[in-house]
Amino acid sequence: QVQLVESGGGLVQPGGSLRLSCAASGSIFSRYAMAWYRQPPGKQRELVARISSGGNTNYADSVKGRFTISRDNAKNTVYLQMISLKPEDTAVYYCNARPIGTIVDYWGQGTQVTVSS
Repeated sequence: QVQLVESGGGLVQPGGSLRLSCAASGSIFSRYAMAWYRQPPGKQRELVARISSGGNTNYADSVKGRFTISRDNAKNTVYLQMISLKPEDTAVYYCNARPIGTIVDYWGQGTQVTVSS
């Protein structure tokens, strides 16, 4: 089992940047695929970006070219670098972990990102 704690959310103006972090504990981090999801107000949770245990990444079309997911296995941390933020990026962002070869999901508590002038 793994515990996930997100940080780095906040209020930012359109065009600004933020970096989210998700610290994992309680298990072997390198054996997990990691992902960021988000849930905009009144909408369903959606995948933003995913990174495999081997470092392969994929992104939602809406964030390609603006968001970058990365992981540091030595620090048991996954990051989401967000640039050129738009008001439609406003959401609660959740960190997700899935052990290799399973469909078991672990979630963090979420961190609010608000893009507004």
